This record gives sequence, C-alpha cells and structure tokens, in this order.
Amino acid sequence: MLKQPELKGSTFTLSVLHLVDDNFNAAADILAEKVTQAPGFFEGAPVVADINRLSQCPDINALKRCLQATGMILVGLTGVTHNNTRQLALESGLAVLKSSKQSRIADPIQTPAKVITTPVRSGQQIYAKNADLVVLNHVSAGAEVIADGSIHIYGVLRGRAIAGASGQKKARIYCQNLQSELLSVAGSYWLSDKIPQEHVERPAMVSLNQESLQIDPLTL
Repeated sequence: MLKQPELKGSTFTLSVLHLVDDNFNAAADILAEKVTQAPGFFEGAPVVADINRLSQCPDINALKRCLQATGMILVGLTGVTHNNTRQLALESGLAVLKSSKQSRIADPIQTPAKVITTPVRSGQQIYAKNADLVVLNHVSAGAEVIADGSIHIYGVLRGRAIAGASGQKKARIYCQNLQSELLSVAGSYWLSDKIPQEHVERPAMVSLNQESLQIDPLTL
C-alpha cells in the first residue's frame, strides 16, 4: 500500500521584524548583527515582517533580497491592512499572518504538565502544547524547549527556552543554572549576550515586565 502525504500541525519559532520605514538596508544591518551573535539560531531562520507602521506597500522583492543577504529568509508578512498588499505578498510566495494585536489570543485550555526526565540534547526540540514543561535534567546548547505555559528546568539551561509560545504573558522560565543561548516569553526574547552577568550560572526566574524580559534570582 502506497504511503500518502499527511498534513499535521506543528510549532516553529518565528522571528518578527517590525519595520518602521522602507529603509530595508538599516533593518538588514540589524539582522546581520543578530546572525553574527547567534549564527546557530538565526542563520537560515524564517522571518515574518510586520509592516503595520508603513505608510505604503513595501517593495517586497527588495525586502526579500535584503533579508536573504543577511542569511535569513522572509516567509511572510503581518500587519497587512490593504487587499492589494495581501495579493502582492501571496503572488511573491509569502504567507499573510494575523498579528496578536489583530486577533486576540485566547487563554488555552491547560493540560497536565509535560515532564521530561532525560537530558535534552543538541538538535532536539521539546514542545508542551497548552501546558507547562518540566525538565528534570539539563538542556544542552543547540536544544530548544518550548511551552505554551511556563518552563521549569531542574538542571543547567544552555539551549533555547521559549515560554508562553501562544502569547501567554504570565508565563515564566525557571532554571537552576542559567547559561541560555536564548530566552523568550510571549514573543519577547533576549540572546545570551543580553543576560546580566550577575544571573549567569545561577538559579533564575525569567518573566515579562511591560513587554520586556526581566530576570530575578530564584531563591529556594
């Protein structure tokens, strides 16, 4: 019996580039710096451009070329308000996505926490849909742990931790030893170079405070 293709739901990390004007070269310079800081995460990564603040339809082909020059790939637009822009995006092979401001994110139905007892190794991705994620071990560099709720790591966090993946702003990241490549809560993220040195290799709690990440010591 021939195997048939299957369409299944999954989750991926998408970075959003918020454009303020049509100076794509300036935006490309910022992205190139990000790629240099964390090539393993950003090189070849998909990007969605938010064009909500632009006064007119952007030159989509020019935007694609600028992003491609940085090593990142434009896969879609958000903040689209005009039908002609939407049509141009689709004709260019881009997806058109609704932003969280355009459609309210409903609170998901929480399910029991997903518990991982083994180390999360480089290249692995663990996702806890509509739930918290508990890792009773280490998260290696190059690994990615994602949860719609909060993330609890009872070991060293060296990889990427993405909490509140569906937009839950009250989500948090707890870990016993913070050495993360990337931290994200409800879409706001920090790379390793932005983590204050006083929290590195220490127990920490990461939360969202007025659209920016905040790290506090985790006292036991």
